[in-house]
Amino acid sequence: MMIETIKSKVKENVGKTCTFRFHGGRNQIDEFKGKITYLYPAVFTVLTEDDVIKTFSYSDVLIQSLEIVA
Repeated sequence: MMIETIKSKVKENVGKTCTFRFHGGRNQIDEFKGKITYLYPAVFTVLTEDDVIKTFSYSDVLIQSLEIVA
């Protein structure tokens, strides 16, 4: 999967409530719901249901550290 494909997939989900699954180190998995709020050239921001802003890079999706379940 190419970065441009990932950017278009993320752009399609802007403003929609999605479930995100982030695979951290040492088998830690953080699952949360939120909305993609802003897109930048290298990163995008997610506003969670708890009103926390998280920032991810498109490469996080590329290497499957972050899964977007629409």
